[in-house]
Amino acid sequence: MTTRIDKLGIAIALLVALGIASPFATVRANRIVQGEAVGLLSALPAWAAGAILALATLAALSGLLVTRTSMRLPMAVMAIVAIFLGIGLAGQFLEPDGNSYARISPASGFWILFLALALLAIDAIARSSPRPVVRLLYLVATAATLMVVLLSGVWNDLSIMKEYAARADVFWTEMTRHLLLALGSLAAATVVGLPVGVFCERTPAVRSAMLNTLNLIQTIPSIALFGILIGPLGWIAANVPGASAVGIRGIGAAPAFVALFLYSLLPVVANTVAGLDGVPRVTREAARGLGMTSAQRLFRIDLPLALPVILTAVRIVLVQNIGLATVAALIGGGGLGTFVFQGLGQTATDLVLLGALPTVMLAFASAVVFDALSEMTASRTQGGRT
Repeated sequence: MTTRIDKLGIAIALLVALGIASPFATVRANRIVQGEAVGLLSALPAWAAGAILALATLAALSGLLVTRTSMRLPMAVMAIVAIFLGIGLAGQFLEPDGNSYARISPASGFWILFLALALLAIDAIARSSPRPVVRLLYLVATAATLMVVLLSGVWNDLSIMKEYAARADVFWTEMTRHLLLALGSLAAATVVGLPVGVFCERTPAVRSAMLNTLNLIQTIPSIALFGILIGPLGWIAANVPGASAVGIRGIGAAPAFVALFLYSLLPVVANTVAGLDGVPRVTREAARGLGMTSAQRLFRIDLPLALPVILTAVRIVLVQNIGLATVAALIGGGGLGTFVFQGLGQTATDLVLLGALPTVMLAFASAVVFDALSEMTASRTQGGRT
């Protein structure tokens, strides 16, 4: 039988080879100086380096062979766990004795290997076409594995964990602020955007003007919009009694919240219009024939059938807001961006990662959850239509 080579597997294998050849860890005398790159074989004991090499190679081979797709996910998972444990062991192995100022960080080889193996795992999941519930279980298993690694102390000698240890209380405060900004602006946009979308769908003369206006807001860069809002909100805080007491100020969370709310309106309104437009005409006529009022048709027929499209908008908005909330730190809005900009100012890469990595993980988890919810809702909706 002829062995077939997978095209994506070739790219993954090349990335794995590049990751193995690149530095696996970086050793720095302190948190801000330039570091020394250390290869995989020098960063770990021989047995650990050999195990990572073997598992990464086997994972790359499983990606190359089209006839062995069932092995891709378990091999990718084992190799990812191996490099995660390996970088923690590198922190212990490379740290100079008695030097608490030294910093050990993942280098390019670690990140390239992680990228290649994550692509292999995602490709394996996509090929198996799992049900939404299974995808959610994969997400829970991934989060649980990461928590076990963090709580086990394996990474305690890495620089990013030392940055976290020095800011543990502040980290969770800023994480809470970040989530409040992202989720609060999403909730406000949903409450406002759904009625506006219904009105636009039922009033074609207003639809074009409304969507064009919201499109115009989307074209304004986030930094510029934050700056534009500082003046009006500052005036309101100074001249409207009680405004400052409820948190409305020229800088801080208020302009960030308003900006995220404005950015969120277009996806919610546009997808509400699109979802309602997609409701079959025959379904509406049948509901009308049954004597349903306009409000009954909206809440019992139109919105339930449009819900999958609306949930897609919620996913887009939440992922967008989680990312944009990072920029809010520039105007005193807090959030995980605080660590990103502090790290940039101090040339401390690991402090940047302390803010950036949780942001990426939150966005990824949100996308997976709402994709699954949207698909489950669509399945029920299709069953109802049938």
